[in-house]
Amino acid sequence: MTSTWTPTRLPLRSFSLGSENKNSVSATNKVSDFYAGAGFDHRGRYLEEILAWSDDELERVHDYIQWLFPLSEPSGFNVNAPLLDDRTIREFRSRPELRRNMRLSFLRMLAFYGLEMIESPGPLVRPSPRFAQRSGNWLTKSNHNHLRITRILRSLRTLGLEAEASALFNCLNGIYNAEGANDPPRISDETFGFWKSAALGDS
Repeated sequence: MTSTWTPTRLPLRSFSLGSENKNSVSATNKVSDFYAGAGFDHRGRYLEEILAWSDDELERVHDYIQWLFPLSEPSGFNVNAPLLDDRTIREFRSRPELRRNMRLSFLRMLAFYGLEMIESPGPLVRPSPRFAQRSGNWLTKSNHNHLRITRILRSLRTLGLEAEASALFNCLNGIYNAEGANDPPRISDETFGFWKSAALGDS
């Protein structure tokens, strides 16, 4: 079965915020609130709003990826990025609804990159029919999306989606090997090393 991104699969908010007071987001567990559909990011955007963006918006805006795929270390590009702590990591690993919504974020970014995931029976990521069209947006030397991919791999692995991180890395490994025929290759050895460390837990 192929798991592809469709806007109809947007997650629902877990409860209403009534007056939509966007100053009421939890200060102690922003990431969990955001992924539960009960909170929003530093610009007042809910998960479902970001996942509904077009590919052009996902490319143009640079301060959402740190919310979709948070890490424990501060971002060098977004001072408002949330940070993972031990409590949040435990919550994600114990609450399937948080991981389920994060999987939706993963599927959306796969579609953005021209990839798709199938269950066979475990997750397997492969180029989608849109790969030729979408890969031109990120499969270029020193592209900023290479850093995004590193973040995605690390965040998935940290928050309990190790199988998805491995599936993505295996797909990237195939793309990287195919790039060896190009002169110069569009994925550097250094970039691939970052991806490998992120996927295998060496970073």
